[in-house]
Amino acid sequence: MKTLSDFVKQRRKEVNLTQEEFADRAGVALTVIRKIEQGKSNLNLDKVNQVLAMFGHELAPVNSKDIQKTTEQ
Repeated sequence: MKTLSDFVKQRRKEVNLTQEEFADRAGVALTVIRKIEQGKSNLNLDKVNQVLAMFGHELAPVNSKDIQKTTEQ
Protein backbone atom coordinates (compact mmCIF):
# COMPACT_ATOMS: atom_id res chain seq x y z
CA MET A 1 0.00 0.00 0.00
CA LYS A 2 1.37 3.41 -1.00
CA THR A 3 1.60 6.14 1.62
CA LEU A 4 -0.12 9.48 1.16
CA SER A 5 3.24 11.22 0.88
CA ASP A 6 4.48 8.85 -1.83
CA PHE A 7 1.21 9.09 -3.74
CA VAL A 8 1.12 12.89 -3.80
CA LYS A 9 4.81 13.25 -4.63
CA GLN A 10 4.65 10.70 -7.44
CA ARG A 11 1.50 12.15 -8.98
CA ARG A 12 2.84 15.72 -8.72
CA LYS A 13 6.01 14.69 -10.52
CA GLU A 14 4.00 12.85 -13.20
CA VAL A 15 2.36 16.15 -14.12
CA ASN A 16 5.75 17.92 -14.02
CA LEU A 17 4.91 20.48 -11.35
CA THR A 18 7.13 21.87 -8.62
CA GLN A 19 5.75 21.86 -5.10
CA GLU A 20 5.09 25.59 -5.42
CA GLU A 21 3.27 25.25 -8.77
CA PHE A 22 1.23 22.35 -7.44
CA ALA A 23 0.27 24.22 -4.26
CA ASP A 24 -0.85 27.18 -6.36
CA ARG A 25 -3.02 25.00 -8.62
CA ALA A 26 -4.49 23.09 -5.67
CA GLY A 27 -5.26 26.36 -3.87
CA VAL A 28 -3.25 25.52 -0.76
CA ALA A 29 -0.14 26.94 0.87
CA LEU A 30 3.24 25.55 -0.13
CA THR A 31 3.69 24.36 3.46
CA VAL A 32 0.68 22.04 3.04
CA ILE A 33 2.32 20.27 0.10
CA ARG A 34 5.64 20.06 1.93
CA LYS A 35 4.01 18.60 5.05
CA ILE A 36 2.12 16.01 3.01
CA GLU A 37 5.20 14.97 1.03
CA GLN A 38 7.30 14.78 4.20
CA GLY A 39 4.77 12.42 5.77
CA LYS A 40 3.83 14.71 8.65
CA SER A 41 1.03 13.38 10.82
CA ASN A 42 -0.60 16.65 11.91
CA LEU A 43 -2.40 17.46 8.66
CA ASN A 44 -5.72 19.20 8.12
CA LEU A 45 -8.05 16.71 6.41
CA ASP A 46 -9.79 19.47 4.45
CA LYS A 47 -6.46 20.64 3.02
CA VAL A 48 -5.39 17.08 2.23
CA ASN A 49 -8.66 16.52 0.39
CA GLN A 50 -8.18 19.77 -1.49
CA VAL A 51 -4.84 18.40 -2.73
CA LEU A 52 -6.21 14.91 -3.45
CA ALA A 53 -9.11 16.40 -5.43
CA MET A 54 -6.53 17.33 -8.06
CA PHE A 55 -6.24 13.57 -8.74
CA GLY A 56 -9.90 12.69 -8.25
CA HIS A 57 -9.41 11.21 -4.77
CA GLU A 58 -10.60 11.92 -1.24
CA LEU A 59 -9.79 10.73 2.28
CA ALA A 60 -12.43 10.18 4.92
CA PRO A 61 -12.35 9.07 8.54
CA VAL A 62 -12.92 5.34 8.93
CA ASN A 63 -14.10 3.49 12.00
CA SER A 64 -11.55 0.84 13.04
CA LYS A 65 -14.39 -1.69 13.43
CA ASP A 66 -15.24 -1.22 9.75
CA ILE A 67 -11.62 -1.95 8.81
CA GLN A 68 -11.66 -5.17 10.82
CA LYS A 69 -14.88 -6.31 9.14
CA THR A 70 -13.38 -5.68 5.71
CA THR A 71 -10.17 -7.58 6.43
CA GLU A 72 -12.04 -10.52 7.96
CA GLN A 73 -14.21 -11.08 4.88
